[in-house]
Amino acid sequence: MRTHVSETIFFIDRESGLGLQAQLRETVVSAVVAGRIQPGAQLPSTRRLADYLRISRITVTLAYQELVAQGYLEAAGRSAYRIAGNPPGRAMENMRLPAGAQPVDWDSKVTMDFNVVRQVEKPLDWRRYPYPFLYGQMDPSLFDLNAWRDCARRALAREDFILMASDFAAADDVRLVNYICSRTLPRRGIHANPDEILVTVGAQNALWIVTRLILQNGSSAVCENPCHPDISASLLLSGARVTTIDVDAEGLPPDSLPEDVDAVVVTPSHHSPTGATMPIDRRVRLLQAATERDFVIVEDDYEFEISFLAPPSPALKSFDTTGRVLYIGSFSKSLFPGLRLGYLVAPAPFIRKARALRSLMLRHPPGHLQRTAAYFLALGHYDAVLHRMRMEYHARHIAMAEAFHREGLTIAGASAFGGTSFWMEGPKGLDADRLVQILRQDGVLVEPGSPFFPRSRAPCRFFRMGYSSIPRNSISEGVARVRAAIDAHF
Repeated sequence: MRTHVSETIFFIDRESGLGLQAQLRETVVSAVVAGRIQPGAQLPSTRRLADYLRISRITVTLAYQELVAQGYLEAAGRSAYRIAGNPPGRAMENMRLPAGAQPVDWDSKVTMDFNVVRQVEKPLDWRRYPYPFLYGQMDPSLFDLNAWRDCARRALAREDFILMASDFAAADDVRLVNYICSRTLPRRGIHANPDEILVTVGAQNALWIVTRLILQNGSSAVCENPCHPDISASLLLSGARVTTIDVDAEGLPPDSLPEDVDAVVVTPSHHSPTGATMPIDRRVRLLQAATERDFVIVEDDYEFEISFLAPPSPALKSFDTTGRVLYIGSFSKSLFPGLRLGYLVAPAPFIRKARALRSLMLRHPPGHLQRTAAYFLALGHYDAVLHRMRMEYHARHIAMAEAFHREGLTIAGASAFGGTSFWMEGPKGLDADRLVQILRQDGVLVEPGSPFFPRSRAPCRFFRMGYSSIPRNSISEGVARVRAAIDAHF
């Protein structure tokens, strides 16, 4: 006797952002793969399901027809459909664990613990909070989505698609690399050839590759304090002995470097998280020390495009004449964080080794993404987006600074050329981690400073407040709520 599938297994979520047909297909595929619907089971007729869900009958028909094409359904009459006799994924049903089988003890199997430092947590549903002072998130109203879609369509043209669909075999998109050489790097005073550039999946990927190549157990590495958690983690996981050096108003002081050092990781143009800029004379001294003592400098040059108060200072790499600076850049901060496209600039012999290591990790970043970004950059959309961001971020920067002054909050650090955040210092006794939780209950999102101090376990009174994602008209009230929470609880 043929079984029938009840229409009650179907559910339409009109707020999900997923199309109606896609939701119908997902319901059927999930049920088939999970074994909740048996082969041969009759589905509700297109009319019956459409009436039940209050959607168009053609929507149900098209969803059913697509499932037939995919092999999940079989047509069984004018509007009748049933589950195929051998649908995709059905073989999984016959896989059963032996009686008494125990789950894997992954604590004993995994040989390395990657939770060496605390990460900055960003709630995935941050957009529902009225006062999101989160760093690194984007305001979609400032981005040209139509232009990005056009560039994505261009990247799917036949000639581009054939190239993109091929295995790059560890190579990168030529157009993107040429743009980085001809437009991006000259803005930082850097000259590089295509064989001196490696495209990466964000700056973190570049940092991981670099630390794997230049550090090992017993090496000596230096980073700033405070320091971005990703930098701390990458250095610690390399097995190197890590020395943290306190930054001052001019960034990392070269005179404080230990005698024995193999690599120094710095953010000289825009220290993370305080925003301090290392002056030229200090950069020269750092380069001189690297030459005299034979160590490598890793420069993370993030967010330099967001300059609206003053032009950003030249990159440390621009003063490098001996190839000792390994330069890391990213498009994720200036476009959108989910892009995950960065690049590494280094001497050609080093890039060859870095490319070989990357090919073992992920081959190359997705070709379509690289080509879409290349079109977006080359056609002028990137510069137009940056112009809008600078104008709006400048206004938000002013609004934030005025609100801080009005509420009596202390700015511990901010970029001299712009950026998208303020590094804040709370009163003595403030625990920023606790403050974050209190503010979240009041609709306010800020970031604790504790992850930036990996060697400290004491309560941290520093916190970061970004303005890339919060509407300008929400800043004043949000800052007032921060002040009120501090007064009420600390």
